[in-house]
Amino acid sequence: MVGHADEAAVSSWYEEKQSAWLYRVLAEVESRATLSQLFAILAGEADDQAALWAAKLSAGGAALPEFSPTVRARIVAWLARRFGVKPIRQVLAGMKVRGMSAYSGAHPGGHSMPATVEEVGQSHRGVGGGNLRAAVFGANDGLISNASLIMGVAGATADSHLILLTGVAGLLAGALSMASGEFVSVRSQRELYEHQMALEQDELDEYPEEEAEELALIYAARGMDLDEARMVAHKMLVDPKHALDVLAREELGLNPDDLGSAWGAAGFSFACFGAGALVPLLPFLVGAGGLTASGVITGCALFGLGAAISLFTGRRALRGGVRMLCIGIAASALTYGLGSLVGAGVD
Repeated sequence: MVGHADEAAVSSWYEEKQSAWLYRVLAEVESRATLSQLFAILAGEADDQAALWAAKLSAGGAALPEFSPTVRARIVAWLARRFGVKPIRQVLAGMKVRGMSAYSGAHPGGHSMPATVEEVGQSHRGVGGGNLRAAVFGANDGLISNASLIMGVAGATADSHLILLTGVAGLLAGALSMASGEFVSVRSQRELYEHQMALEQDELDEYPEEEAEELALIYAARGMDLDEARMVAHKMLVDPKHALDVLAREELGLNPDDLGSAWGAAGFSFACFGAGALVPLLPFLVGAGGLTASGVITGCALFGLGAAISLFTGRRALRGGVRMLCIGIAASALTYGLGSLVGAGVD
């Protein structure tokens, strides 16, 4: 009978064997010699760590099963062979493949290497525009979807109370849908990060020297001298408080600072979508202007959001504004026409 401890050890052995198998696939696929060599060495490191687990299990009298990669690992390997390593690095991070941070701006001429714990992961951090981008696109979604809904109902009926009721329902339904989707997305990402970091902590506790060597190999793949990389890696992992943070950033390419609140993300998404969806409703809420006023303020808002989106695309603001305005007009005209046909058919 296999005990719980043995089951955990077998699981760890299996994960290391699968990592070694996948690293060899990546070494075969990767065209850059330094990165190919990194994956080949990491494969050997994973085999050595698997051997440690095998020895521990053997000493306890437990038998090891025959190794065979999971279906997920085989699919990831196929994707790597089909598209290359870099395009699927987020998928590989989910498989706990190390070295993905080597693709973040690394170059043979000598990537700037961290000298202190505080410098670790700077290449993984964004420029602070993520929330602004999400706000703009969320408001844009709410604006177009609710404006189209209101125009569709307006095409079928002139009853302003019915249009208002429909618009409010559309605002709430859309905002709740966006919020729930964002909650599931962020929560799932957080669980993935927490799972990967927990595995990393287990490995750091079990074989710290091997973890330091893997970190050094990643730094060496970015252009640092291997001996110097080993010195830096050991310096980074001296303090247990920071060691996990360093490994998560540099080996897995994960940023622990990104483990945001799922509820916070859901609330932010709800507010952004709702703010956009509220714009075409305002004339009906205040009882002034009706459909014409709604169309005017919606058009102005669409132009403004289109111009704002150009901040992220690098395109001209005027072009972005006009394009978004045209998209909104087309969507509203289409739904208004369909509403008119439905309304005529009902009458």
